[in-house]
Amino acid sequence: MISQLLNITSIDELQSPVPRNSEIRYICHAAREVLLAEPSLLELAAPVKIVGDVRGQFFDLLRLFGQFGYPGAVNYLFLGGFVSDIRPHSVKQGFNTLLLLLCFKIKYPKNFFLLRGNHEFAWASRVSHMWSTLIDVFNSLPIAAIIGSKIFCVHGGLSPSLSSLDDIRNIQGPTEVPESGLLHDLLWSNPSESSPDWERDGHNLSYHFGNRVIDRFLNQHDLAFMCRAHVALHRGYKFWNGRKLVSIFSAPMYREGSNNRGACMVVSEDLSCNFELLKPDK
Repeated sequence: MISQLLNITSIDELQSPVPRNSEIRYICHAAREVLLAEPSLLELAAPVKIVGDVRGQFFDLLRLFGQFGYPGAVNYLFLGGFVSDIRPHSVKQGFNTLLLLLCFKIKYPKNFFLLRGNHEFAWASRVSHMWSTLIDVFNSLPIAAIIGSKIFCVHGGLSPSLSSLDDIRNIQGPTEVPESGLLHDLLWSNPSESSPDWERDGHNLSYHFGNRVIDRFLNQHDLAFMCRAHVALHRGYKFWNGRKLVSIFSAPMYREGSNNRGACMVVSEDLSCNFELLKPDK
């Protein structure tokens, strides 16, 4: 299946009925079993490459692996945002993107890691014949990760309901995302550039969190910095609070005319970090 997906080279090939629904269900069920065997808070060792939202851009995902290294040779952590429901061909590209990631998870369960994002539920609602199968997979994904005991990774951000990392560890999968509270915030919250503390976000019932919140969280848990995804960025990455938080976005040219780059953060064995960039494919 992996070789079939890697050999797709055009939009036209995405319209073919490969793989079959029975194969998709098998992959989803197998991946779900692997994911449910993992804790909600992963504790990973470096080296690892961290990838932000890929938003269902299947061909850019293929370019990403070709440029940054294929799973098996490289350890990866994806921060959610695997699919998108606003792009042309998004359902079919999203399917292939998701299937490829799940196949790699099944093949390399100890070297290839996937975290839960916030876009997957809305996308799955457009695939009515596979809705329950896909939701079962999304509900089984880990929520956050810590690399080398120092780098906290999550799709969205922090929560006022997060008092201890055990709060994340105690989230038992499979679980749905509530409309508010800890899990919702971890997937939906954003860093603030205007307030040092907490601000309500009226659009998604979550929060913006400021530098004081970031500092308090990192100090409390003896962490060096945090890494998250969730927002489109022109350079592919952006720092907040004196480089104590970094956002990563890995889908180049996400919106027509945006010309944004995709980024991947490379964490070395000594936990030093640098960025590899994926330019728009013109």
